[in-house]
Amino acid sequence: MTPNELTEAFTAVYGEAPDGVWAAPGRVNLIGEHTDYNDGFVLPIALPHAARAAVRLRADDRLRLHSAQGDGGVVELTADQVRPGAVPGWARYPAGVVWALRDAGHPVGGADIHFDSDVPTGAGLSSSAALECVVAVAYNDLWDLGLGRVELGLLAQRAENVFVGVPCGAMDQLASTCCEAGRAMFLDTRTLTARQLPVDLAAAGLRLLVVDTRVKHDLADGAYAERRSGCEKAAGLLGLPALRDLGPAGLPAALDALPDEGLRALTRHVVTENARVEAAVEAMLAGDPAALGPILTAGHASLRDDFRVSCDETDLVVETAVAAGALGARMTGGGFGGSVIALVAEADAEHVAAAVTAAFTAAGYATPRVFTALAAQGARRLA
Repeated sequence: MTPNELTEAFTAVYGEAPDGVWAAPGRVNLIGEHTDYNDGFVLPIALPHAARAAVRLRADDRLRLHSAQGDGGVVELTADQVRPGAVPGWARYPAGVVWALRDAGHPVGGADIHFDSDVPTGAGLSSSAALECVVAVAYNDLWDLGLGRVELGLLAQRAENVFVGVPCGAMDQLASTCCEAGRAMFLDTRTLTARQLPVDLAAAGLRLLVVDTRVKHDLADGAYAERRSGCEKAAGLLGLPALRDLGPAGLPAALDALPDEGLRALTRHVVTENARVEAAVEAMLAGDPAALGPILTAGHASLRDDFRVSCDETDLVVETAVAAGALGARMTGGGFGGSVIALVAEADAEHVAAAVTAAFTAAGYATPRVFTALAAQGARRLA
């Protein structure tokens, strides 16, 4: 949807034109899953798919929210209703950002907002972070808050942690606010330092496919929190601030010191995943993006076997894609469904996509959605 179309849609809902139009993208994480809340490393790219919002400030504290993907109604909230636990459904993501800004001491008022997003929901592509971040950047501009991209991402993360109740790390929101077009962001989630690495797969004759399995996940159901809690328990038992502080050399001794296999498996994934991120960065800096393939596949095995966040559908995509000639593939996102990325030679892309679709049909699954991931620009004003 173009800015003009979004403006027209806003006017149809609210009767007046908006003050502006903003966008914030979803993301694909190349490698580095469940490492962000362990102070580790991640390597996401922003997608062209984005949440777009037309926004008009109000003279009061009332918040009115409307989504083209919703049931057609406007969600209207008074200031005292914008608090954790009080807002149901999709509206809790944008409302949470307004709450986070106010809670941080920013004197922001209400707004009328119309959203239109093409980030698939429940697909592990950060549709919720896109909703949060588009509100954050719009409010930052309209209220002249002067906040930086990292600050906005962290406020959006706090909204999801406290207001929504998902104890996620900061990767999704920081990818949405900070990623740059044509680049992957190598982010240290402890120091919040980032390096933007050029990623031009087409020049190397490669393509990154995203396969949305259409299996929906809900990270607020406790499984995500359970794994985060396990990682924190393991770090505590090892006397570490976070599992980030355990390197590969110390892993065998650490595993021997942990009391049960569940904690050992979580620890093994985080340590090896951080190492995979660093290996992926080395491959990219060396101009060898094809070397990412085996790194992706190894990452999926770790998510499947140690972190236990894969499922039959995502496993089938990985197995089928690799068998059909993909250089590597893995589940991306928090897990329990969602999407898989597959690194393929340009000449093999259609064959791999067709093989995955055929495998889903044979298994009786819904037809997956397959598209090419391109590294896009982070959150920004459109009009």
